[in-house]
Amino acid sequence: MISVTRINGSPFWINALMIESVEETPDTYITLVTGKRMIVLEKAAEVLKKIQEYYTEIGIHAATIKVQQTEELS
Repeated sequence: MISVTRINGSPFWINALMIESVEETPDTYITLVTGKRMIVLEKAAEVLKKIQEYYTEIGIHAATIKVQQTEELS
């Protein structure tokens, strides 16, 4: 889970695995795979950094690199 801040200033946590997209127009919108959209105070780059850190923490990032390397060898 990653921590983000609602537009009213209250913190909440989102399951990073459920995030489909992050866009900044100029507010930052997070869209989940369920279609639900949320506006957060963080900039898109900050949200993406948190997602990357979470993926690294749980080992998804390393697994993705290994799969890519295996596919390139095939």
